[in-house]
Amino acid sequence: MPVISYDLPDRFVAGTVGQPGDRAFYLQARAGARVTSVGLEKFQVELLAERLEELLDEVLRRSGGSASIPAVTPEDLHDDSPLDQPVEEEFRVGAMALAWDPQEERVIVEAAENDPTLLDPEEPAPEEPEGSTLRVSLTAAQARAFAERALKLVAAGRPPCPLCGLPLDSSGHVCPRQNGHLRTI
Repeated sequence: MPVISYDLPDRFVAGTVGQPGDRAFYLQARAGARVTSVGLEKFQVELLAERLEELLDEVLRRSGGSASIPAVTPEDLHDDSPLDQPVEEEFRVGAMALAWDPQEERVIVEAAENDPTLLDPEEPAPEEPEGSTLRVSLTAAQARAFAERALKLVAAGRPPCPLCGLPLDSSGHVCPRQNGHLRTI
C-alpha cells in the first residue's frame, strides 16, 4: 500500500471545486512543487476539523497548558487562497485517523483510500491492504489553521432550511417538515 508522506508541508488545506450545492471537496498537501490532492465528502472535512480541534484542546488540557499549542490560529498561518491548480485527485478517502506525537509535538493526519475488499464480508481480508494513504505531519499551529479554514469552508455552503435544516436549493426545496410540499426561497 503506497503511503504519500508530507512532513511539515508548506501547505495543508481543505478546499473545494465548484459552486455550493455542486462542490467537490479535497484535502491538498504541498511541499515545494509536489502537490497531492485527495477527494472526500463534506461531512468528512467537517469531522476532521472538529476532531483536530478536540485533539489539540485535549493535549493542551492534559499538559496543563505547557504544550506549545496555540489556542487560536496564528495570524501568519491564515490561508484563504484557492486550491493549487490543477486539482488532480489521487484517490477518494474512505477512512481517516488522527494521532498526537508527543516527542515531536506534532499532529499526524492520515487519509486512506477506500479498500473495496473491506466491503465484501465473503472475501478474505488481504494480507496487505490495498489502496493509498496520505500521511501529513503538522505542527499544532498548522493543525489549528487547517481546522479553522475547513470549518469556514463547510459553513460557506448552501444555507439551511429554517424548518428542517437541510440545505436550501436555488430552484426550491422539498421540505420534509412541510409534508413534502415544495417551498421556494
